Amino acid sequence: MTFTLWFILVGLLLIGMALGGSVLRRLPVTTSILYLAVGVGLGPHGVGLLALDPLDAPDLLHRLAEVAVIVSLFTAGLKLRLEWRDPAWHLPARLALLSMVLTVGMVASVGALALGLSAGAAILLGAVLAPTDPVLASEVEVDSPQDRDRLRTGLTGEAGLNDGTAFPFVMLGLGLLGLHELGPYGWQWVAVDLVWAVAVGLVVGALLGTAVGKLVVYLRSTHAEATGLDEFLTLGLIALAYGTALLLHGYGFLAVFAAGLALRRVEHRATPGDLDRALDDLARGGEETATRAETAPLHMAQEILGFNERLGRIGELALVVLVGSLVTTTGVSLRVVAVIAVLVLVIRPLAVLLGLLGSGAAPVERRLVAWFGIRGIGSVYYLMYAVDHGLPDETAATLLAVTMTTVAVSVVAHGVSLTPLMAWYEHRGRARQPARS
Repeated sequence: MTFTLWFILVGLLLIGMALGGSVLRRLPVTTSILYLAVGVGLGPHGVGLLALDPLDAPDLLHRLAEVAVIVSLFTAGLKLRLEWRDPAWHLPARLALLSMVLTVGMVASVGALALGLSAGAAILLGAVLAPTDPVLASEVEVDSPQDRDRLRTGLTGEAGLNDGTAFPFVMLGLGLLGLHELGPYGWQWVAVDLVWAVAVGLVVGALLGTAVGKLVVYLRSTHAEATGLDEFLTLGLIALAYGTALLLHGYGFLAVFAAGLALRRVEHRATPGDLDRALDDLARGGEETATRAETAPLHMAQEILGFNERLGRIGELALVVLVGSLVTTTGVSLRVVAVIAVLVLVIRPLAVLLGLLGSGAAPVERRLVAWFGIRGIGSVYYLMYAVDHGLPDETAATLLAVTMTTVAVSVVAHGVSLTPLMAWYEHRGRARQPARS
């Protein structure tokens, strides 16, 4: 009977996703808030249909979160229609490097002082909670390849890049806990986990994304081959980039993001003229746009992007429901609540302020970037990765309570504020447009 109920429940959730999306855009409620509520209702303190102990079966949550994150990172890369040297990268690079490292340090300090964590566990907590999330942050990311808004570009680029600065600190924390080899004086951590793994991830993703993109465009525009089945192309490139990077001891998350960027770069360089006009031509052209030389690159990129966005929403649904079922079982204390409040209200704004000093970002952009430091499925992945690698149960339970509650708080607080804040920001931009012109 339970299996039958799951069929009915999943069917209702998927239909609700399809029918309710346009309605929710007008309300201060996101789909993630609804998924979270469903998870709470299904959990042990609800009807009891979903009772998962992540410490007993960390691999399941680890792998589910892994798939959701890599799909969202590839999508984020596809949305950013930027050349490698575009000045628009300055803002996300500052956020992903300076602000990210500052956040790790400040969260680690608070974790050690407020929760009594060891140095290794505190650094691990900082690495788990510091990166912003590419899955739940889709509502504040760029919504199309022609979107050049600096706020949205900055948040999208940050969510894609900061995994490259989070993972080394995950490995450092595990090393200090005796669960990963750091080498004498930390040389192995610096050489392999910090330098090699980041470089390999970026290079592998860029090369594979470029090679696959050019090959597909050549086959379609020259020989009218390799058309259709863009879903297989998407999944194949994601798997190839991710697996190759891991095989070479690089960061697969960075590889997937770089592959999406490279694939979009192939389209960018091959699409003549104005993008809006090219998209109009694509919409009017029919099936033959897949093989015409001037439209084949854009057709490929847009088809892949559309499929990836839909796939990412399914991952969001599954993982946020799981978080909802877990958040009421983790034993949240007042200290945990205090740590989360400090993270959201003090650490994130301070890290953004310091990271963006001298960046030229407008005050309103800095304030909104500081607020929309959304934590989500990426944090779940890093924590489950650590648990899967032997994190002691007592430490794991503490980090689990902080992480799951942080994600739940972020889903609600950022979800409720997202619609009114972004509507105000966009209205403000439209109001200022005539003055600039």
